[in-house]
Amino acid sequence: MTMTIYNRDNYILADSPLKKDLLKLFSKNDKMTILDIGGCEGEESIRYSRIFPFSSIYIFEPLPKNQKLVAENIIKYKVENVELIPLAVSDEDAISKFYVSSGHPENQLNDSNWDFGNKSSSLLNPEKSNNPDWLEFNDKIDVKTITLNTFLIKNKINEVDFIHMDVQGAELKVLRGAKSYLSKIKAIWLEVSNVELYKNQPFRADIECFMEANNFFLAKSEIEGNIGDQFYINKNYFKTFSLFKKQFHIKKSN
Repeated sequence: MTMTIYNRDNYILADSPLKKDLLKLFSKNDKMTILDIGGCEGEESIRYSRIFPFSSIYIFEPLPKNQKLVAENIIKYKVENVELIPLAVSDEDAISKFYVSSGHPENQLNDSNWDFGNKSSSLLNPEKSNNPDWLEFNDKIDVKTITLNTFLIKNKINEVDFIHMDVQGAELKVLRGAKSYLSKIKAIWLEVSNVELYKNQPFRADIECFMEANNFFLAKSEIEGNIGDQFYINKNYFKTFSLFKKQFHIKKSN
């Protein structure tokens, strides 16, 4: 059996799987506003900074340990257009419990350059029976939360070109917190699930209904088993939509 070796440097230096899709929407020279919500170690933000070097990228990460890694990676990879926002994004400006994940799968090499356990922390209480046995949630901390509505008003940002969201079940909290700004977000990449990994999380069907009701087109769906990612495009921004959507191929999933 071949074991996949995970390495942070290799991951960051590889192209984002969304690169081709994003370049169908935007030019590499565009001065974009990109939000990386639930940014973990900053890997995706660094990848996007290479695709769109003139963009302004804001990475939201509430976990102090991960914030340190974000800061280190920004320096290591000489990224100048990424700003760390040490907050969680939710549907209210408040103090919330944050459930901190950890652990390491037994069948993977213990490479200190890759952390399997730090990628599943959430504002929602985990449903342990539906998560891998090796994934632990031994700690919870208080974190400050902010809504997209508040953040965008404070920073005088009128439109958002792209959001990369990895918030472990809190997707609708983030989207609802955008309020009227939701209609001013051009594209969104987010995670969906058909099983309850976190208590009271929205299921894939809930997110699809919400996005459709808010005039977003599902341009790409990559689901393996019960978990995957989806790429949505705001119809308000693409007037030649009937022609444009033919550029995207929807991978059908159960």
